[in-house]
Amino acid sequence: MRTTKELFALTDELNSPFRQFRRIPLSALRIFESAGRTGSFAAAADEVGLSPSAVSHAIRKLEESAEVQLFARTTRSISLTREGMLLLEHVQRGFAEMRRGFQRALPEGAAVPLRLHTAPTFATHWLMPRLAGFVAANPGISLRFSADTTYATFDGDDYDIDIVYGEPAPSPHEKIPLVIEELTPMCSPRLAAGIRSAHDLYARPLIQSVGQSVRWEGWFKANDMAVPGEFALAFDRSAMAIAAAVDDLGIVLESSLLAERELAAGTLVAPLREQTTSVRYVGHYLVHPRRHRQHAAFTQFKTWLLAELASSGPPFSAKPAIVPTTQP
Repeated sequence: MRTTKELFALTDELNSPFRQFRRIPLSALRIFESAGRTGSFAAAADEVGLSPSAVSHAIRKLEESAEVQLFARTTRSISLTREGMLLLEHVQRGFAEMRRGFQRALPEGAAVPLRLHTAPTFATHWLMPRLAGFVAANPGISLRFSADTTYATFDGDDYDIDIVYGEPAPSPHEKIPLVIEELTPMCSPRLAAGIRSAHDLYARPLIQSVGQSVRWEGWFKANDMAVPGEFALAFDRSAMAIAAAVDDLGIVLESSLLAERELAAGTLVAPLREQTTSVRYVGHYLVHPRRHRQHAAFTQFKTWLLAELASSGPPFSAKPAIVPTTQP
């Protein structure tokens, strides 16, 4: 026979949320996190190495164990319920904390790299030429870089810092505008020799940077000029557009920040900066999770980055510039 004290203890255990939690395997939470983040059972199946039907079954068992519906299902799609979104946030936070715990438990001297995600042209044209200074001043810091046009989600704790082009969508992460960039026509010195006024652009090959949030259309409108109907070349990466201009293929509208090396070397010049209105805007943002414990090298890199950007500054300020409120 159980004593009264034992019966009360058993009742408390049966009603405890921890008993419910003990029925949920960690693998089910991993599957749920993947499905919730990707919005697809098929995509989650690829990530975790299961079939879509196995993922669907695991999610169903998780819902039964947790006694809550996590996904709304239709014949073609799934979406998180309000309860599912709430749980996903906490599960992702829990996985991130566990990863950080394992990292901190590494043997002394086993350095964990600072993981950086950046916009491609910012990485190659602005960051890489300065990186030697940071490495020399911080010899004990290991860095890992990844560059593409997507934004880091930080859901899988894959990165510590993201430097993005364009203002990110609202999120719980810290978002810092980096520097005001100035867009002005740039070309090789040879092409510049034949440009006396903005109207000369109509007779010259214009290079379109498709990836720019402000393109030629915005610049011509800012200068009260008709927008040309055609462009000689178009590139989806600023790095390619800048290289094409250096190679004498036309005139590009680009950021003075991204073309800083070419302007300093004289391979690009800005023939109209003194007589036209440039477009000024914040092109890049620093994004990182709000964490109680950041990577050990996080503060050093962030401080160095902001100081380097402050020393760059917009090189052109001849005429009043505009800051666009919409993206063409």
